[in-house]
Amino acid sequence: MPVSKRSKIVHETKTAKKSHKEQTRRLYANVQECVEKYDYLFVFSVDNMRNTYLKDVRTEFSDSRLFFGKTKVMAVALGTSPETECATNLHLLNPHLTGAVGLLFTSRDPESVIAHFESFRPLDFARAGTVSTRSFTIPNGPVYSRAGEIPESEDEPLSHTIEPTLRKLGVPTRLIKGRVVLEMTDGNGYQVCKEGEVLDSRQTTLLKMFGVATAEFHVGMKAYWNRETGEVKVLEKKEGEMDVDGQ
Repeated sequence: MPVSKRSKIVHETKTAKKSHKEQTRRLYANVQECVEKYDYLFVFSVDNMRNTYLKDVRTEFSDSRLFFGKTKVMAVALGTSPETECATNLHLLNPHLTGAVGLLFTSRDPESVIAHFESFRPLDFARAGTVSTRSFTIPNGPVYSRAGEIPESEDEPLSHTIEPTLRKLGVPTRLIKGRVVLEMTDGNGYQVCKEGEVLDSRQTTLLKMFGVATAEFHVGMKAYWNRETGEVKVLEKKEGEMDVDGQ
């Protein structure tokens, strides 16, 4: 029987891989190319990073170009001083290129871009190490799947199969006639977390079990540059920071 032409062995040793140097060079070149192509350049920050929602942003701005990460490379590509910048006043964006930030090149009207991101704030489940934005307590008595987050008439009793997991997570529940019941001696229920405290993995697991989403994915626009005028407008100022506009 002849050997199928589809059966091909690809040796990993012969597979070309993009080197770090090549990726850096390409990012540098792409950023500078976009400076000439688009009317505006925004520097944005991301709170509670989620790849899924960042993909949604890329889809919404398919007519634009978005870069995220490698801030040092992006800063050098834009220029760190008037002598090295690739267009007028781009170096004024450098103070904003710190932390979890990215670049958005677009020709859309700035007001519409800012308005879009102000309204785009999807909620997701918090991760360990993040700060809780609210308090959450499981009420005393029969435990429901949403633990008081919605009216009991719209909720369902928590499945008895989950009760052992709750006990392992430190919630003092027990089964009474097949129903999961919480009986705290003070009658105030079991507090999972308090607003402002740093969450651990046990707390985030409980929040997710009860469908409590506290992490808000948000893209904050820090500043933008106008290619036509060379002006840089600061949108998000740090405490004590003054406006820095390039004329």
